[in-house]
Amino acid sequence: MLAPLAIENFEVKSHQTPDEVRTPNKTRVEIVRLDALTVGRFRFEPGWRWSECIKPVVKTESCQLSHAGYAVSGRLAVRMNDGTKKTIGPGQSFTVPPGHDAWVEGDEPFVAVEIMSAEKYAKP
Repeated sequence: MLAPLAIENFEVKSHQTPDEVRTPNKTRVEIVRLDALTVGRFRFEPGWRWSECIKPVVKTESCQLSHAGYAVSGRLAVRMNDGTKKTIGPGQSFTVPPGHDAWVEGDEPFVAVEIMSAEKYAKP
């Protein structure tokens, strides 16, 4: 288990005015940097698929980041390299290890708050 983060500063920031925004195809990642961590609000549009929208940016065969977060809306299917598949939906917290592809299911955008990989997500 990871050691807890040490928070030293009291901060409040909004994803309406993020520190950084990344916008690969069908993707919007709003980055807010706080004292001890980076929080991302991820929005993937219908038709989004990691292997089509993010792979060209990061140039790996599958996503090599670990993810931890909370799904706000929409549905995201995730398939691990070993074939294991799960779907993340609204109100669910999740962890996903490296080695996966993912895609939006249905016609609603998938929106999630990401607390583990936001600093590196969708960057070369």
